[in-house]
Amino acid sequence: MPVATISSKGQITLPAASRRALGLKPHDRVYIQVTGDAIIIKPALGVLSLAGFLGKAHPPEEERRAMMEGVARHVLGKE
Repeated sequence: MPVATISSKGQITLPAASRRALGLKPHDRVYIQVTGDAIIIKPALGVLSLAGFLGKAHPPEEERRAMMEGVARHVLGKE
């Protein structure tokens, strides 16, 4: 089992093997859950990971553009 050290700022570095096992890359976000005497770290899925959830999936750039257009319509009050 890999071991990590807590820095003076309360930070830890996840061992490379652990990051690879979860497919984590720099700047990815993770959920931290405390359960009893354990800490569970899980990848935080982004919006684009839901592509196709409600129907046919489109390329990520198309999904992103549609999402941004929807947000813009909402902000401008045109919905």
